[in-house]
Amino acid sequence: MSGYDGLVAVVTGGASGIGAAVTTALGARGARVAVLDLDVSGAPEAALALQVDVTDDASVRAAVDTVADRLGRLDIVVNNAGIGAQGTVADNDDEEWHRVLDVNVLGIVRTTRAALPHLRRSPAAVVVNTCSIAATAGLPQRALYSASKGAVLALTRAMAADHLHEGIRVSCVNPGTADTPWIGRLLERADDPATERAALEARQPHGRLVSAAEVAEAVCYLASPDAGSTTGTALAVDGGMQDLRLRPRT
Repeated sequence: MSGYDGLVAVVTGGASGIGAAVTTALGARGARVAVLDLDVSGAPEAALALQVDVTDDASVRAAVDTVADRLGRLDIVVNNAGIGAQGTVADNDDEEWHRVLDVNVLGIVRTTRAALPHLRRSPAAVVVNTCSIAATAGLPQRALYSASKGAVLALTRAMAADHLHEGIRVSCVNPGTADTPWIGRLLERADDPATERAALEARQPHGRLVSAAEVAEAVCYLASPDAGSTTGTALAVDGGMQDLRLRPRT
C-alpha cells in the first residue's frame, strides 16, 4: 500500500502550529484528515474539525468514533496536542504538574486508547507522538515540560512494543525549539524579545528555530505506509541540538 490515498488521519492540536502544518501536509499527500482541538477556528479548511478536550475521555472517545463513522475508517493518529511549562521543580505547584501531565501524557493515552479498535482494522495503522528535544537534553527552566516529554518518549517505545504484533507502528518526533505560537507568546513576555529569540536560535547548532513545516515532513515520513519497518523510533528535528557538539565559531 503506497502513499496516503484512501487513508484517514486524526491530528490532535491540529488547528495551530505544528499540528496545523501536519494536517496540511497529510492532506496534500492525499489523506483525509480530522482535526481534534479545543479551538478549531484555525483548522485547515479541508479538514474535518471537531472540538475536543483531550483531558476529557468521553470527549475524546466520541470524537474518534465520529471520525471513523464519517470518514469510514481510521489509519493514522498524530498525538500532537500539548501545552508548555516553564520553571524549575520549585516553580510549579502540584495543580500545574497535574494539568500539564494530563494534557501532554494522558492526552496521548486517551486518544490512542480510543483509536485502537479502529487502528486494528487498518492495513496501514500508525501512531506518531509529538515529543521534544526536552526529552533528551537537559534544558534550563523546563523541569515540568521536560518530565512530560520524557514520559512521552518512554510511552512511545512501550506502545510500539505492545502493538507491533497487531500491525500498529508507533514512533515520535523530537522537535527542537520550534517557531510556534507558544514560543511566540513566550517571547512576547520576555523583557527583551529580540535578545531572547537570538538566544533560542543560537542554542541550536544550525542557528535558527525549527519550522513547523519541517516537523510536519518528519511526521509524514513516520506515518507513511512506505515506512513500514520504522517503529519505536524518536526522530529528532532539531538542527543537530540532540547529538552535535560543535566548536564555537571564530
